[in-house]
Formats: sequence, structure tokens, C-alpha cells
Amino acid sequence: MSQVAVTGGRTAWWGKLGTEAQPARAGLDARRALQLGLAAIWLLDAVLQYQSFMFSKAFAQMLAATAPGNPSVIASPITWDATLVEHHLVLLNTIFATIQLLIGLGIAFRPTVRLALAASIAWSLGVWWFGEGLGGVLNGTASPLNGAPGAVIIYALLAVLLWPADRQPQAPFTAARAVGAHVARALWLVLWVSLAYFALIPANRAPQALNGMIAGMESGEPDWLSAIERGAAALVANAGLAASVVLAVALVLIAVGVYLPRPAVKAALVLAIVVALVIWVVGEAFGTIIAGGATDPNSGPLLVLLALTFWPLAATAAAVPSADTQERAAR
Repeated sequence: MSQVAVTGGRTAWWGKLGTEAQPARAGLDARRALQLGLAAIWLLDAVLQYQSFMFSKAFAQMLAATAPGNPSVIASPITWDATLVEHHLVLLNTIFATIQLLIGLGIAFRPTVRLALAASIAWSLGVWWFGEGLGGVLNGTASPLNGAPGAVIIYALLAVLLWPADRQPQAPFTAARAVGAHVARALWLVLWVSLAYFALIPANRAPQALNGMIAGMESGEPDWLSAIERGAAALVANAGLAASVVLAVALVLIAVGVYLPRPAVKAALVLAIVVALVIWVVGEAFGTIIAGGATDPNSGPLLVLLALTFWPLAATAAAVPSADTQERAAR
């Protein structure tokens, strides 16, 4: 009788094996995938910063060229920084490149993602001032086609929107999880409306403004890309005002699109991705990476990544706890 009991208990034990609750395994949710996309861009920046071109005086001259036209309170520190870099070029450029490398690796490594995102915000703000002259916002040269309001400020915005926190766990889109849907949409609106504004400033709506800007990207590029630039420049020749208005209207539609019903939101985000890719190819020539001398891929890829953070999530996906939440619960 006792043998039967033992056997029965043994059968019950073996039958239950593997059915007990297992700790949740951290998965690759939408936010984590987008964080890895941001990490990849930072790593690309580091590679570009390690180029031999950046260890020449041309890098210091590039920094100094962002000062003219800005108020003295902005321009003077840029000039000082450019002079400092010129005098200690190898050391400082190595430090700059290594910081970007560490930021990229830190975002890619889950335990250090918060520290790396915080560092990316601080570093982006510094580079926006000392490396981009605030993206030309204050000197009248800012244009959506040349990376306004400064590509690096979008890194900081992405770090905020992809911060590993769940203030709104069942968020309608990834960017809303860390800051809430209302704040995320407001940040999107400000960015894209500002791009529409820059498209219409006097320097950009002159008859030959866009033509000259696009044609200027042809130098040093391969033949196929030069042909694209020439074709685009010819298309907007003597039509600066009309082209600027069309671009501004598209940017405004993108800006308000995230406030519309779900199908319209998707259409606006697709438009945002298309416009970002056109800007990247036509206005930025892939950030001049192919021609050499680029420190980053410019704003195009960042705008695409930003649009993906606003892509509507499925209701079931939004309800599933994030990998970060699962890890905290396991601890």
C-alpha cells in the first residue's frame, strides 16, 4: 500500500515537471529594438569620428565654420572650442570618438542602457552647441534639407522617448511609454512644426535657394548620387518658394498626423518616413558619408527612427510587460 502511494506520488511529481511557473525571460520588445537602432547610429558616429580626416586640421575648421552668424554668446565658445581642438587634435578627437563608441555600446548593453541614454542626452546638447552651432537655428541658415534643427538634438529627443520607464505601460505607441502620450505627441509636434517653419524662412524660399543647396551636395559624391542631386536641383530651379511651400505643407501634415485616428496616424508616419528618406538622399547626400568627412549620417535616419517610435502598437503588444519591467519583477 505504501509502495502504491510512493509510486503515485512519483507519477504525480513527474507529471508536473516542466509545468511549474517559469521566470519571465527578457524579450526584444519594440522599445528595445529601437534602442538598438539608436545604439547602431551612435556606433556609426564613432567609426566616422575615428576617420583620418577627423585627425586633420579640417576637423577644427569644420567646428569653427559653425560660429559665424550666431550671437557672440554662442559663437565665442564655439571659436574657443575649435581653437582648443586644433591645438590638441589627436587627443581630443580620440576622446570624442571614444565617448560616442561607449555611448553606443552602453545603449546596446541592457544593464547600462539608462546611464548611456543619460550620457547621450548630455553629449548631444554639447555637440549641438559646439559642433553644430545650434543647427543654424539662430543664424538664419537652418533648413530641413541640411539637417535643421541640428541632427544631434534628435539623438537627445530619442533618448528621452526611449528611456526604459513605463509611466504609461499600455501606451498606444512606444514613445508614449516613458513620457506619456500627451508629452510625446507635443514633442513630435514641436519638432515637425519647427521644420516647417525653417522651410519657409527667407533664406530657403528664395528662387534659387533650394537649387543651390541641393547642387552643393554633388561635390565628391559618386556619379550615380551626383546624378540624383543634379536632377533634384534642376527640378526646383527658380521654384524655391513653391518647393518650400510644398515641403512645409507636408511637414505640417506630419506634425498634426499623430493626433488623428489610427489609420491616419499610420499614413502620416509613412509620409514622415518618405520625407525623411528624401531629405537624407537629396538634401544630405546620405550625410556625405560616401564622399568622406562626415561625422554622422545627419538627420534622415534619425527622423525615420523617430517615426517608428510613434508607430501604433497592437493592443495585445501594448499590454505585455516590457523586458525592463520583467527584469525588475524578477529581481
